[in-house]
Amino acid sequence: MAIDFTLPPELEDLRTRVRSFIDDVVRPIEKEIDEDDRASLRAGVIKMRKAAIERGLWLPHMPKEWGGMGLKHMELALVSAEAARTRFGPFAINCQAPDEGNMHTLLHWATPEQKEKYLRPLCDGMSRSCFAMTEPEVAGSDPTGIRTTAVEDPATGDWVINGHKWFISGARGAKFAILIAKTDPDAGAKGISIFAVEKGAAGLSVSRSLDKMGWRSSDTAELVFDDCRVPAANLLGEEGRGFYAIMRNFQNERIVLGAMAMGEAARALELTLEYVKTRRAFGAPLWNKQAVRQKLALLAARIAAGRQLVYHAAWLDAQGRDCVKEVSMVKAYCGELVNEVMYACQQFHGGFGYMREAAIERMARDARVQSIGGGATEVMLEEIAKRL
Repeated sequence: MAIDFTLPPELEDLRTRVRSFIDDVVRPIEKEIDEDDRASLRAGVIKMRKAAIERGLWLPHMPKEWGGMGLKHMELALVSAEAARTRFGPFAINCQAPDEGNMHTLLHWATPEQKEKYLRPLCDGMSRSCFAMTEPEVAGSDPTGIRTTAVEDPATGDWVINGHKWFISGARGAKFAILIAKTDPDAGAKGISIFAVEKGAAGLSVSRSLDKMGWRSSDTAELVFDDCRVPAANLLGEEGRGFYAIMRNFQNERIVLGAMAMGEAARALELTLEYVKTRRAFGAPLWNKQAVRQKLALLAARIAAGRQLVYHAAWLDAQGRDCVKEVSMVKAYCGELVNEVMYACQQFHGGFGYMREAAIERMARDARVQSIGGGATEVMLEEIAKRL
């Protein structure tokens, strides 16, 4: 069997175009953004997005009929890795979490009317959404344990929702939430359903904002549903089929997160190589120290290995094959590796790496979530172990 690791010309062209866009457009605009000023943040993202549309790099994960690039698994992994080399790369091409996952949910599960109402504005970059699943009393990695309930009112047909969600990214700025709730508390996974809940719905409130370690420009909040009434038309897909929808989304999300983690790691390594070749200690550049060179060489090899794990999982998924084990490997390995890379790179930056003005300091904070969000490393390792 022939194995060819070279990228086809069209994929290499795509990767090069995305990298040029990130280096020539996104990175310079990022430097101009004041993340504490919402107006500055908004203006910067709009400027990036206009350039992305002009360059044909808008909405890579969605079909062409929805204004996207129609990329498949491997192509999307390449684009995600390149976009993650900068903080706002995914936002620039409208492929950021949680909107990216919510778009997939709406594309595959929503009715034509629901798609026009909720999916179209997301694809056009005219609205934001949030994904409301995690709860204070339940581990986020176990959606079957959620306590939020949705009970149908026979008199009106509305769903009455009660529950408490937290760690909800983008909750304050979202026009609507993709809500995970139990419509049959006794049916386990088969009792979970998905709803679109619009901002301003009676009984929905943002109880408080949450400050976090990284990504401070992205709001995170708690949501409370207190007899929140949702029309019957806002049920996404079939009642009781929500668990299968979110599991399928997690499969795609974990491949993308692995690709992004390797993009972040590769960029951190590049920055560190630049730094150690110019920073002098004990009469010579840090690069002259064998311990520094060998550690960076080993990290380069591990990043290359992680990248191949991502590509293999994406290839298996594209073939329609069962690849839960391989996708779990991607999430576990890449999530841990990016943090190891950040730690070493920050260490080699010395005291400067601890300062907020250093890019590596911010990158180290942002990367910490990669081993938690989208499936904690320990949960992924259990998924692998079950299949060994």
